Amino acid sequence: MSDAVLQLITLAVDGTPQDEDVVAGWTAFGLFGLLILAVAFLGFSLTKRLKNAARSAEEGRYDPSDPKPERQARGLAAARQLREQAERNDVQDDPDGHPDR
Repeated sequence: MSDAVLQLITLAVDGTPQDEDVVAGWTAFGLFGLLILAVAFLGFSLTKRLKNAARSAEEGRYDPSDPKPERQARGLAAARQLREQAERNDVQDDPDGHPDR
């Protein structure tokens, strides 16, 4: 009886599982499978929505004359617009049509 109690105390104190007790978890495998299914579902849904939008555009459901609101550029796009505007101004100011560099 003392051997059984000693083994029980050893198991309670030592929290490290033995090599033969460690197995791959079926729960994690199931979750991984569900994640794969979710990504596949989202991919098919996205494809379907994009096809519907393209078909609607071909059928003329969107009014091409409807003006889109102009958004102010920010960040790198704003810097690019300023650089392009400066280059256009340099070309207009230069009589040769070539900017001085």
